[in-house]
Amino acid sequence: MMAIANIDAGICGFHTTSNATSEDGMFVEFTIQSDCEKIRGLAEALASKGPVNAYEEISPASDSVIMASVRECLKGCCAGCAVPVGLFKSMQVAAGLALPKNITIQIEKE
Repeated sequence: MMAIANIDAGICGFHTTSNATSEDGMFVEFTIQSDCEKIRGLAEALASKGPVNAYEEISPASDSVIMASVRECLKGCCAGCAVPVGLFKSMQVAAGLALPKNITIQIEKE
């Protein structure tokens, strides 16, 4: 299964598209395209680690490959970047661990 995430990260203006693909419902590979240099580095880091085990990623007892890669690659970047959560959610859908549903974060200042 493939899950496609189109992520508008917010005020930075960067857009990211991620294709998360799983052929066996367990191991997920990402193809990530982004306007952001740091996210492109994250894409390379994830690709170098090979497919991620979706079951280990969601387990509280395991270290997340995605989150470890995010911490490594997004240093000096906004800690609230929306891209990592988009990658994680698309991984869940690609592995059949979640149904596809849009995520919305609406921020207003009063």
